[in-house]
Amino acid sequence: MSKLFKAVDWSVKCNIYEVNVRQYTEEGTFEAFSQQIPRLNEMGVEVLWFMPITPISTTTRQGSLGSYYACSDYVSINPEFGSLEDFKNVVNIAHAHGMKVIIDWVANHTGWEHTWVNTHPEFYKRNAAGQFYDSNNWHDVIDLNYYDQNLRRAMIDAMRFWIDSAEIDGFRCDMAHLVPLDFWRNARMELDQVKPLFWLAETEQVNYDEVFDCIYAWNWMHKTEAFFKKSIGMHELRESLDAMILNFPNCTHLLFTTNHDENSWNGTEYEKYGSAALPLAIFSITWKGVPLIYSGQENPNHKRLNFFDKDLIEWTINPQLLQFYQTLLHLRRRHPAIDGDKNSTATFLETGAYDKAIAFVRSRDNRKVLVILNFSDDNIEIKLSDPIIEGNYREVFTQQEIVIKGSTNFSMKGGGYVVYEE
Repeated sequence: MSKLFKAVDWSVKCNIYEVNVRQYTEEGTFEAFSQQIPRLNEMGVEVLWFMPITPISTTTRQGSLGSYYACSDYVSINPEFGSLEDFKNVVNIAHAHGMKVIIDWVANHTGWEHTWVNTHPEFYKRNAAGQFYDSNNWHDVIDLNYYDQNLRRAMIDAMRFWIDSAEIDGFRCDMAHLVPLDFWRNARMELDQVKPLFWLAETEQVNYDEVFDCIYAWNWMHKTEAFFKKSIGMHELRESLDAMILNFPNCTHLLFTTNHDENSWNGTEYEKYGSAALPLAIFSITWKGVPLIYSGQENPNHKRLNFFDKDLIEWTINPQLLQFYQTLLHLRRRHPAIDGDKNSTATFLETGAYDKAIAFVRSRDNRKVLVILNFSDDNIEIKLSDPIIEGNYREVFTQQEIVIKGSTNFSMKGGGYVVYEE
């Protein structure tokens, strides 16, 4: 299907940092988080994605604080985080640093005590017994009824509230495929007239790329997990990348090693990937797509954060991986081969260690980035002989200069990586 919408210019080459306000600081407030914006800006972060900022229903609440995704009012602020003025201030500070802000939008369901339950019960689905329900076994929420046209109007109005009142720059749409596509189409047609927005969908449904600028690379993430569990090989891993480009020509993919769901429910990136966690992070930033970094990855964060309770990220004074991410994000920003331009090319290279390593060249405007990643725990020898790699390079982490002519060998430790820029 042809693309109806053009992505807002700044989103095409952006990176995203997911903000878990509750766990980010001891205070767990917008004001406390705002003090971190200069550090994140220096790290190279371009877009801040705030997990849901709306108040949380207390009825059937999970844990001591509840799920961000069980909203009780779409046009109010969670008092746990502060006030509307506090949030507007965070947005203003981000904008002053040249950053954009998107918010998590949960359109499929609300909490049990949302204001609409009493004022507009017709906005909700009911079962044969006339009871509200959720179709996904999430007991703290109830499903909305998109056959009701007034519900659709109210939802778009609520989304517009945050554009008008806080000047946000877009939406990350939670479980977007659970909401009818024509709703998203109508919402975007109307809201983009107010302000050109970035639309990120938590989905991998093919037809949703008609509306959204960026969708989740879920298939890639699941394939990487399967690879590191040794249930599939490198061939299947590579095939999933080809499928992304083939099946979704109209939008980009969000690439990540963790996020709020993965960290809390499936394990940290170190549990899932072991020594390959950093090589995979490099892949997410240097491959075709939009890279995502989750709160605390630069620390790094080695624990699963509780989803429904306070569970502070255990920050160190000098986050160990801050320079790692800063190097990569600044490389992506300045280098035409990996800055997100759709005209850049990606060429896989034969490594001589096919089942353990990935090597590829990204190219545009006669500039190249050469990436070699060891996804195994083993020390390996990489042998590259493709003429495409010839050139004068600098390794971005060590600043070591190298001239590649003809065949070249690299010795790599388990979980090792090199990134060369020409």
